[in-house]
Amino acid sequence: MSIDTSPLIIAVAPNGAYKGAADHAALPISAQQIAHTAAACANEGAGMLHLHVRDAQGGHSLDADTYRRTIDAVHNAVGDRLLIQVTTEAAGKFQAPAQMALVRELQPDCVSLAIRELVPDAASESAAAEFFAWVCDAGIIPQFILYSGEEVRRYQALRERGVIPALALPLLFVLGRYSRGQTSDPRALLPFLNELSHDAPWMVCAFGAAEHRCAATAAALGGHVRVGFENNLLLKDGSPAGSNADLVMQVREVAAAIGRPLADGSMARAMLQPRI
Repeated sequence: MSIDTSPLIIAVAPNGAYKGAADHAALPISAQQIAHTAAACANEGAGMLHLHVRDAQGGHSLDADTYRRTIDAVHNAVGDRLLIQVTTEAAGKFQAPAQMALVRELQPDCVSLAIRELVPDAASESAAAEFFAWVCDAGIIPQFILYSGEEVRRYQALRERGVIPALALPLLFVLGRYSRGQTSDPRALLPFLNELSHDAPWMVCAFGAAEHRCAATAAALGGHVRVGFENNLLLKDGSPAGSNADLVMQVREVAAAIGRPLADGSMARAMLQPRI
């Protein structure tokens, strides 16, 4: 068995849909705060930014203009050093039509899409199939979010039936759930990999202080990793992280230890492009 020495993509999710300044003083909310955080994380080795934006009250937003302003601020800070991925997360506020409308209006470089939100049942498959095909035809990189081995099976069934294009599309495996006190287990990755029956670039995100152990496991097994304050505010020893960049730095050290170079934004874009 050969050792995987391919480039590692470190994505950072610096804020998410729910946390605020009361959770951590360094959690970025405004466009300029996010841009400053993005630059610090790029300096530590991140090659991808998972972007959430907020409305004037600090709530989760899918407003295209707010996204544009924030993306411009990040580009001004980091240039092409980070691949910027926008979220379509529902967060209990949005339904599939609004999520799809954001992507059609914004036409971002990369977008995360939750199967359970956009294809919740058979009745939603026709609209989802048209949307997913349009995303790929438009040159947008989709990353499909999956929460269990069972969802990997469903994703592959949708792919086989043509609801999802039959391409090697990026996947995000979520180890755990968004709940207070959640701590993920690296062994939770195994059911995802056991169910994955086609070649596709995959990434892991996790919760709590075990985020780092989950990230290290994914990196060692040839996957990519997403870390950040969206899911975790703690360093690997359980102490509070000073910044998102601290969490990226921990993964950079793992990558160096196992011999995987880090992918910058241009490399991440090339590695995640949909392919046959």
